[in-house]
Amino acid sequence: MLLEKKNAIIYGAGGAVGGAIARAFAREGARVFLTGRTRASLDAVAEQIAAEGGEVETAQVDALDEQAIETHADAVVRATGGIDISVNAIRVAAPGIYGIPIVELSPERFSLPVTAYLNSHFLTTRAAARRMIKTRSGVIITITGMPARAATPGAGGVAVAWAGIEALTRGLAVELGPLGVRAVCLRSNSIPETTVIREGYNARARATGQTPEQIQAAAEATTPLKRLPTLADMANVATFMASDQARAMTATVANLSGGLLPDS
Repeated sequence: MLLEKKNAIIYGAGGAVGGAIARAFAREGARVFLTGRTRASLDAVAEQIAAEGGEVETAQVDALDEQAIETHADAVVRATGGIDISVNAIRVAAPGIYGIPIVELSPERFSLPVTAYLNSHFLTTRAAARRMIKTRSGVIITITGMPARAATPGAGGVAVAWAGIEALTRGLAVELGPLGVRAVCLRSNSIPETTVIREGYNARARATGQTPEQIQAAAEATTPLKRLPTLADMANVATFMASDQARAMTATVANLSGGLLPDS
C-alpha cells in the first residue's frame, strides 16, 4: 500500500474532492482524520471508509479557526505520534464571487475568497509544518484550479486566491525541504462530478439554450485528451504525490488540466 501507516489530516473532507481523497488515502493504508464544519457530511464519508475496512476519525473543525486547527493537530499527534500528510480541500462557496466581471464586483465580494482561501491554507499548512519539522518528514498538499494560472473571465478573487496558494506552496517547499518536508499543489481543470461545476453547467445551459451535457462536451473538446478530470483522477494523483514514490517532488504543481494548460 502506498500510504501504509501514514497519518493524514484532510480539511474540507466532507466535500466531493476532500471525500474522494480521503477514501483513496484510506484504501492505500493511511489512517485518515477528516475535518470540516458540517458533521453530517464528514460522517457520511467516514461511514464509507469504515465499511471498506479503513481507519478513520472525524472532527468538526473550522479551517479558518486557528485555535481549532492547532488543538486538533495536537490531538492527532498525541494519538498517533505525528502527522505525515496534510491536505486542504476546502471550498469557498459564497454567492456572488464567481462568474461576475471584476469591474462589477464589490470590494467585499472580491476579497472574500482571497482572505478565506489564503488564511485557511496559511493556518493549516503552518500547523502541519510545525509538527512535521519535529519528525523531519511529511507532505503538505494544496489544491487550486485553472484560473490560478490561466486567464479566466469571471474568476475574480478566486483566481487571485489560487495563485496565492501556489505561491505559498512554493515558499513552504523551499523553507521546509531541508527539514525533510515536501509541499506540492494539485491544479485541476473542472471536475464535472462536483456540485459547483454541475451548477455552473446548468446555469450556462439555461443562459444559452443548450443542455448541461452539451456544455460539458464543449469543455471536454478544448483539451488534448478530450476529457476532463474525474474525482478518481484527482484522488489518485493526490495519493501518488503523498507517497514516498514522489519523494523527489516538491515546490511543484501537478497539472490535471487534461493538457489544456501545458507546462512551460
